[in-house]
Amino acid sequence: MPSGSSYRRWLWAILSLALAVRLLAGIWWQQRLPAGKMFAFPDSESYWELGRRIAQGQPYEFGPERYAIFRTPGYPLLLAGLFLLDSEPSVMCGRAMSAVLGTIAVAGVAALARQLFDRRTALVAAGIAAFYPEAIALSTFVLSEGPFCPLMVWQLVAWTRAWKAADEATTNVKMWAAIAGILGGLATLMRPSWLLFAPFALLLGLAIGPNLRKQALIGTVLLATLAMTMIPWWARNYLIARRFVPTTLQVGASLYDGLSPTATGASDMRFVPHFVAEQRAADAQESELRGTFEDRLDRRMKDAALAWARDNPGRVIELVWIKLRRMWSPLPNAAEFGGGLTRLILALTYTPVLVLAAVGAWRYVRRDWPYALCVLPAIYFTCLHVIFVSSIRYRQPAMLVLIVVAAGVIGEWTFSRRRRSDGETEGPRDGGKVP
Repeated sequence: MPSGSSYRRWLWAILSLALAVRLLAGIWWQQRLPAGKMFAFPDSESYWELGRRIAQGQPYEFGPERYAIFRTPGYPLLLAGLFLLDSEPSVMCGRAMSAVLGTIAVAGVAALARQLFDRRTALVAAGIAAFYPEAIALSTFVLSEGPFCPLMVWQLVAWTRAWKAADEATTNVKMWAAIAGILGGLATLMRPSWLLFAPFALLLGLAIGPNLRKQALIGTVLLATLAMTMIPWWARNYLIARRFVPTTLQVGASLYDGLSPTATGASDMRFVPHFVAEQRAADAQESELRGTFEDRLDRRMKDAALAWARDNPGRVIELVWIKLRRMWSPLPNAAEFGGGLTRLILALTYTPVLVLAAVGAWRYVRRDWPYALCVLPAIYFTCLHVIFVSSIRYRQPAMLVLIVVAAGVIGEWTFSRRRRSDGETEGPRDGGKVP
């Protein structure tokens, strides 16, 4: 078992390499884009433009339709910092920010593994996360996964710390639960799909988990501070839409993208102009319009998706299976992820991590609640993306915490083999501390 000082040296070395690899990957990715093209993903352009508007003090709106509740503001606020430093920053600055954020996520993986297992397992988990190709990829793009992943992982670190603090009968339980709630709120402001994770996990914990009193205490504080973190965005949305909008007014478009006559499981938003024209025509027939155009458009697309789903249950079930395969496929779905060699590398690294994570989930989930927290993001994101569109992109945040239980299996096997070779008796593991 490495000593405390040795552990810190090794961890800093791994984090330094993780940052270097991500920076180099960002440079490589930018160089392979066609001349004059800044981004490979359309989402990146919207985040970049909203960041520019925030920095320039312009209204928080996007596109010719001036959508005001188009994106949650977390990631654009981070990008706005780049525009404050330079009126026209290089895209590489955004990629460098993603590289730093990806490295912070690796540190969070180590912290979580240290709490649940020991220092050796924490280094194994950090090493896997540092060089896991999918994690490196998401640390090179200008996408909201960059800041979301570290916030998600560190929320689970704080949640675990709150659980252990309750076991130790200390007053720190409320503090750590509050930190977990704040981090959960910030993560939701980066990626709105995370909003329901805490209620989802807490309901499961209350239904099947241990120690209901502890679950209720942590859950109450966590949900309260999560809501407090979201209140400024909720208040701003209410002032604009005149109704409660928990995240954005893109739910209808996202739902129709996943449930419609043209749905394939992949994203294809070419239907939006048709709905915009339909809504404008419908508005022209109304003498008194309610709400904003953006809100009415969102409702139209949402109603169309739900109506189609009700009329086509067989196709909905078929799409569930298609999306499930797309999300957890060993091979990338999108051409942007490269050719044959890249696809092979991703498959050869993803498959063993997933298998080890499955073994770890089977072994450890029954130990205590924090081990289940490492598995629940995978279940949660799967439930979401068999409804909405699906891709390997959406599994990556969950893979970061699955790496923790995968590393637990590696550490256990290594420890057992070393004990047998050295003829030692098993000693206690040193989990429970944040590095």
